[in-house]
Amino acid sequence: MAGIRALRKIQLGRETTAGTKVGADIIWRGTGSIHDNMDLVFPTEDIGMLVPVGRSYISRYEAGLTLDATEATFEQLPHLFEMGIESVTPTGTTDSTYTYTYVMPFASTDLVASTDLATYTVEGGDNVDEEEFGFGFVRSMSLTGSAGQALMMSAEIVGRQVEPGTFTTGVAIADVEEILFSKGKLYIDNVGAFPATTPISNQLLGMSLSINTGWLPVYTADGNLYFSFIKQTTPEVTLQITFEHDTTAVAEKAAWRTQTPRIISLLFTGTDGKSLAIDIAGKWQSFDVLGEQDGNDIVSGTFVGYYNSTVGGMFQVAISNLLNALP
Repeated sequence: MAGIRALRKIQLGRETTAGTKVGADIIWRGTGSIHDNMDLVFPTEDIGMLVPVGRSYISRYEAGLTLDATEATFEQLPHLFEMGIESVTPTGTTDSTYTYTYVMPFASTDLVASTDLATYTVEGGDNVDEEEFGFGFVRSMSLTGSAGQALMMSAEIVGRQVEPGTFTTGVAIADVEEILFSKGKLYIDNVGAFPATTPISNQLLGMSLSINTGWLPVYTADGNLYFSFIKQTTPEVTLQITFEHDTTAVAEKAAWRTQTPRIISLLFTGTDGKSLAIDIAGKWQSFDVLGEQDGNDIVSGTFVGYYNSTVGGMFQVAISNLLNALP
């Protein structure tokens, strides 16, 4: 039988030991594609032949998974932070909601140890073929949204080596709840402590949060062509916000011109106590020229996360759902 588009799927499993593949227990509620990033080299040589002779070798292996933009949910978004920031244990509450809090990095010298990062085994394919790889971690991810739509999540996952395999069977499709952008609220304050508490009402039109986790593969001569381990370099957090052009936008442009540190917090709520809270300390990097949306004047600014000693950090995100443990 030929492959059928509707029978594609992506399955994930959290590894106990980084790089040791496990069976999947998560079906990703979205779309994406595995790509094989192995380096195939065809040497240049002078051997008296008019045509190439097909000499080639593989210098290294690397796997990737592009998770396309899909509706962010309270239940599956934490997996991206587990793979890109750190693996955390939730704190429970009396109303049976559980909060997962991810911090990047907390102090100016704090780098999360690789043992604190959750790596995943990835399975992907259709009814004809399955490919898989281990040691999956998030190199970059984004959250975007605009009024009247769901918040959208996407990510680039890196792993060791793409290999043929078979899907783990019997994995259930999880129930999820979408994070709706219009259920969000924006807060901006002078530097103090997370979270910001001054509400910016009826101003937030759109946002785009980009996270470069800083995690990179390291290749060494250890007898294998795939990477030996991963290490964290400088993470980058960038938030673009589109405002109504009013006194709030004017005040934030003034803070940009004076390079005044600010705290920006975003809070999205769902049912049964579910929530997504994002806190960023930093400075405005730039503001676009005055824009227009349906005859309405708007302005967009780019805010960059920086460590702030008063806050004691740069970025954190907390997700509350009804799961006392992620799969």
